[in-house]
Amino acid sequence: MKKPSRRALLAAAGAGGLGLVGLRLGTPWYLRARPLRPVGELSPPARDMVRRAFADVDRARLWDVHTHVVGLGTGGSGCRVNPVMRSHLHPVSRVQFDVYLAASGVTDVEVADRQFLERLLSLHRAANPEGKLMLLAFDYCVSPDGRELPEESAFYTPNEYVLQLAREHDDVLPIASVHPYRTDAIERLEQAAAGGARAVKWLPNSMGIDPSAPVCVPYYERMAALGLRLLTHVGLERAVVAAHDQEFGNPLHLRAALDAGVVVLAAHCASLGRSRDLDAAPSGGPDAEAERPELESFDLFLRLMGEAQYEGRLFGEISTLTQLNRSGRPLREMLAATELHPRLVNGSDYPLPAIDPLYSTRQLVGRGYLTADQRVLLNEIFDANPLLFDYVLKREVSVPGPAGVHRFAPIVFESARVFA
Repeated sequence: MKKPSRRALLAAAGAGGLGLVGLRLGTPWYLRARPLRPVGELSPPARDMVRRAFADVDRARLWDVHTHVVGLGTGGSGCRVNPVMRSHLHPVSRVQFDVYLAASGVTDVEVADRQFLERLLSLHRAANPEGKLMLLAFDYCVSPDGRELPEESAFYTPNEYVLQLAREHDDVLPIASVHPYRTDAIERLEQAAAGGARAVKWLPNSMGIDPSAPVCVPYYERMAALGLRLLTHVGLERAVVAAHDQEFGNPLHLRAALDAGVVVLAAHCASLGRSRDLDAAPSGGPDAEAERPELESFDLFLRLMGEAQYEGRLFGEISTLTQLNRSGRPLREMLAATELHPRLVNGSDYPLPAIDPLYSTRQLVGRGYLTADQRVLLNEIFDANPLLFDYVLKREVSVPGPAGVHRFAPIVFESARVFA
């Protein structure tokens, strides 16, 4: 009898309600964090693969621009996770929460915040101690009239926590998160910039942000004046509950920020979902907005990238492009679009690279991005250090082209240039 795959088991866990007993009590081995192993303990071929991945880049300019730091508020961090994520009455959310904890190396919820951070820093320093982690704050949902909505917020990581971590660790840089609907949003932006924040993080679909709303215009103008970049999710959101409108992830909404002079990093290159073509003429029907045609969000992102006025201001961020559900056309076209590589930046979206079922090197072989031999070595690297695996995997995937093989260029990974 054929054994079910790891991905099938995880799907069954979500559908069948394993969260009723909590995965933390018996998480399968492939969902738990493995002991960190240094590069020197890898096999010689795997060490050679790691060496090649770093050979043509400036390690000091390798900044991971998309690294979540999540917590339960232990140790005074101020972090919060929605109680639904920890409730036995919501088994699917509970399973998701427990998988995140297990993959992040959290074994004791009483010290969850410390364990999460220690694991992340250890992975980073074992992979590339010369580089930087850009840690993300994550604001609450806020209503259009300026009220915090904790009950609609999946999680919360306060600005002060990531600013403090940056003060304590030389290899950490902070990215703040300020909801533009807050009545004191501009004041909070100024405080974050004064504290050393390099950018602002949004997940509009989950946070309830319409990036094209008029209230955002003075916010964008102040961001541009302060030199703060905007790292924002575009496309469909699945990793975090999107309690609001998935259409808020429409890449075309970014025009408001770009036109105000903000440098925008479009997370995941809008590689999932469909969005309305806001550039198309309305249908003239009773709900003209809703009746605009829908296109792949990725196509709308490419449209923006093709508009000359946004060159130097709009960047694609490639985290999760090698993930199971994104490694089709978006990965193939971004690898082949070598003319766009100077406008791409790298992020890991940690802890997602540590969650085994989200990545399939077997699928990447089947789609022609890797050879079977590469797959074996990458799996070995994953078991040793999933953050290193994420980087090396992106250096290894390739597609054939008329002039040879196309890989992500070294400049993609020297993300420091975007924050100069």
